[in-house]
Amino acid sequence: MPKRSTVLAAGAAAVVLVIAGVVTALTVSGQGPADQTTVTVRLWDDQVAKAYKASFAEFEKDNPDVNVELSVIPWADYWEKLRTDVAGDSVDDIFWVDGGNYPVYADAGALLDIDKTLGADASAKWAPAVVDQYTRDGVLWGVPQLADPGIAVYYNAELLADAGLTAADLDDLRWDPTGADDTLLPVLKKLTRDSGGKTADSAGFDGTSLAQYGYNSAYDVQAMLLNYLASNEADFQDGEEYAFASPKGVEAFQYMVDLINKHHVSPSAADTNTNGDFSRDQFLQGKMALFQSGVYNLANVNEGADFDWGVARLPAGPGGAISGVDGIVAAGSAASEHPAEVKRVLAWLGSAKGSSFIGASGSASPAVLAAQKDYSDFWASLDVDISPFYDVLENGTAPAPKGSGWPAADNAMRPLLQEVFLGRTPVAEGVRAAQDAANAAVTK
Repeated sequence: MPKRSTVLAAGAAAVVLVIAGVVTALTVSGQGPADQTTVTVRLWDDQVAKAYKASFAEFEKDNPDVNVELSVIPWADYWEKLRTDVAGDSVDDIFWVDGGNYPVYADAGALLDIDKTLGADASAKWAPAVVDQYTRDGVLWGVPQLADPGIAVYYNAELLADAGLTAADLDDLRWDPTGADDTLLPVLKKLTRDSGGKTADSAGFDGTSLAQYGYNSAYDVQAMLLNYLASNEADFQDGEEYAFASPKGVEAFQYMVDLINKHHVSPSAADTNTNGDFSRDQFLQGKMALFQSGVYNLANVNEGADFDWGVARLPAGPGGAISGVDGIVAAGSAASEHPAEVKRVLAWLGSAKGSSFIGASGSASPAVLAAQKDYSDFWASLDVDISPFYDVLENGTAPAPKGSGWPAADNAMRPLLQEVFLGRTPVAEGVRAAQDAANAAVTK
């Protein structure tokens, strides 16, 4: 399943669009029975789509005049198709948007004002961080659906045991750009093996031929960049200006890149730059010991891992363990031909009962506060301790990228930073060039 996070700007180029002049012409024609109105809902997550199917079946019992149809568009195609559909009169009545892309649609008048649609007090039921993330110019532009907590580390207990380690050895891991107080790297070296079976901390280790990865350092904004920057007391943005090329920011990038190209404890960027799921798949195949990610991969790991696994806390940096946070909303099309029915569906999606299907299935962490216990109860019933994803939030959080310029900035910085992770461009030089390109893209 592709990542559902807002900060992985997959296809962000597609969101730099010119739509202000066409949003008023949008229509969707439902094909339900004559006495029903069809409301279409678009998303990219097949796990949540299963929960939605059950949720809307319940909704339709009390709303027999409304037929809700789901449209699941793969993440890789989602943003390009959304752009063209908004511009081409075929957008759904309700559609998911992420934090990096929604401002363009909001600024163009393509989205419903949720405060006006559902009432200003409706947001009290939803995760405050997600409400804040999707409030622009004092207006909330979507009904919060998912509230990813912090990032943590999935571990393969069998590979830990093979290295003479236990889950307890992952407690309180620290990374240090100076190396003086670094306990993470020694553990990663023990967990990395070449094709001859030698670990990365042994003589004769061949870092060019890895059979087992210790960790998944990569160009991954949510799972890696935001956390390493914040944990080294560096900012990703200062307001809406990109500021990650500070001295502390460069230190954080250097550490991540060295894990790949100097210490050889993570996959080559040649694999991860072009496949965002490469590390996840290696972990599920038993070829990676530690996989740093979020709850958006819980269902994948639970379904795909045939080994004993668990979740450990995010390693701390000089500034502590600081994680990025994220959320997803369901936005209503301002040009829907069925505003009354869309309002009812949005209200259901924002209700405890409507969202309970997401939490109870374990498919995602709901943004509706009353439904979050269903999620933790689901994983507790499977003896999976998900507290590391939440405990890290006590240390403070790193906000997701913000501003209408994020899609263009992401397009500008990504190829330059990917070259840095490949080791082709010196870190300080490449990070500075990426920051400059991102800021230049925003001001165009």
